[in-house]
Amino acid sequence: MKQSEINFNISLDENHIPQKIEWLATDNAQSGESKSVLISIWDSKESNTLKIDLWTKEMTVDEMKKFFHQTFLSLTDTFERATGEEKMAGDMRDFCEYFGKKMNLIK
Repeated sequence: MKQSEINFNISLDENHIPQKIEWLATDNAQSGESKSVLISIWDSKESNTLKIDLWTKEMTVDEMKKFFHQTFLSLTDTFERATGEEKMAGDMRDFCEYFGKKMNLIK
């Protein structure tokens, strides 16, 4: 069986606030630095989601708004592929459009 790893290296300041977020994906030898990361993990024993939300002080509010808008859109696509729920995915896209307009991200 093939295995792959995605590693995160988080540099923290004295107050434990992320200063730098670096990642490495071993499967395709990609790496990079990011200002933010959101990770959701399904805990099947508890039937609940575990999550890690980190962002650096350099992440601006405008960048965070864009990051969430794009994450909502991506989650919608994933939800539709995983469940086949086209109508709900359409409703979710409507919300993404509403969110984007309210945050002045789209016209």
